Amino acid sequence: MPVALEKFSVLFKTTAVRLSALYLLLFAVCATVLVFYVTAMSEGLLRAQTQEAVNGELQVLSQAYQGGGIIMLVRAVERRSRQPGANLYTIASPSGDILAGNVASLQPGVLDHEGWTQIPFRYQRFTDSGKDTIHTAMAQIIRLPNGMRLLVGRDLGEPDRFRGLVRQALAVALGIMGAGALLIWFVIGRGALRRIDRMSEASQKIMAGDLAQRLPVAGSGDEFDRLSESLNAMLGRIEKLNEGLRQVSDNIAHDLKTPLTRLRNKAESALAGGDTSDDYRAALEETIGESDQLIRTFNALLMISRVEAGSSAAEMHDIDLSAVAEDTIELYAPLLEDAGIAPVTSIEPGVRVSANRELVGQALANLIDNAMKYAGDADEPEVSIAVEKRDGFAILSVGDRGPGIPPEQFEEVVKRFVRLDASRSKPGTGLGLSLVKAVMALHGGHLELHNAGDDEKGGLRASMFFPLQKAPK
Repeated sequence: MPVALEKFSVLFKTTAVRLSALYLLLFAVCATVLVFYVTAMSEGLLRAQTQEAVNGELQVLSQAYQGGGIIMLVRAVERRSRQPGANLYTIASPSGDILAGNVASLQPGVLDHEGWTQIPFRYQRFTDSGKDTIHTAMAQIIRLPNGMRLLVGRDLGEPDRFRGLVRQALAVALGIMGAGALLIWFVIGRGALRRIDRMSEASQKIMAGDLAQRLPVAGSGDEFDRLSESLNAMLGRIEKLNEGLRQVSDNIAHDLKTPLTRLRNKAESALAGGDTSDDYRAALEETIGESDQLIRTFNALLMISRVEAGSSAAEMHDIDLSAVAEDTIELYAPLLEDAGIAPVTSIEPGVRVSANRELVGQALANLIDNAMKYAGDADEPEVSIAVEKRDGFAILSVGDRGPGIPPEQFEEVVKRFVRLDASRSKPGTGLGLSLVKAVMALHGGHLELHNAGDDEKGGLRASMFFPLQKAPK
């Protein structure tokens, strides 16, 4: 029994059950008020009709009295009292004795006052079989000139029966509603409680560290399923981010361990074998070079984090993308010439986008650095830069004639610290494409990678797609 009471207590604490109980109570109160209001209005209407009918009867009897005196009045009363569904008629002596009519007895004191009776009174008919049969009525009493009294009234049994039927219907309706509410609580409430228990169990496993766990989805499409689907999507995203964080941590540990080890070895070697100031100077210069590489790595990480967070410093302006590309090519021209790489440009003039010039320039510089890094592996090294408008986008692309990237690895190379050369023989941090992807996400665009050439081995082309601004109508 305590277990059942505990389950019932838990069930009643659910929002759905509380709302159901509140709605049931509200409906019951409204229904009760409505029934009593309708009953009162109906009784008032019936009483008004009764008064109207009694006044009409009194006018007829008044005409009979004026035409033939008390004798014609008694005859009219006797005749009308015998008709089917007759009203109440009574002619009483000055002392209150009933002389004519269809009423056997009246509640004491009824005939003492003229006019309409203030409250319903009790009476008995001649046709009643037992003394316990009591009726209620309302009537108008008129005192005749000779002291006799005339009572004309109407039985209130019809309004009483109407009131009883309405109240009985209300009781039946409330009983049906109560039974239905209990049935709904038992069926729906228990089901909801079981689903909440399953969600709670899954949540406890997730809090214990099992991020692969998911909240149950019944497939009904209700609010529980929608909540579970949203939370499952969030959990999937969190699991993916955690996996990415783990990979980034592993890559950071791998990529930073090597330069730090070299720094220590160079310092130790300089201390152990340095005989001249030139030896120490060379060791310090190498140490500064390694430190600069570490600083560039951390700066790149900070830049990616700020861009992904939507840094407020990245204000958007209307810029000439074509001019940004030309300026960057001009900046890299000496480096390309020294590396023996031919620059090839195809820049459509006047391509304007809403963007942050510094971030776009940084992203383009990263793509050119990558192209220069791998273009040297080709027989005829070349770096191509193009700007064009197509399908509602402004496209800034950089290509090379290097070995390219297998299509199945396109999604991997844009992750932080991912480098395809396992030997780490090529210079770099593996953060360049990650920064480009973050910059494009901030601008509402995207980065696309594809291999150039007929055999898809003619180098890699990285394209940045910027959405074009819609011209005002």
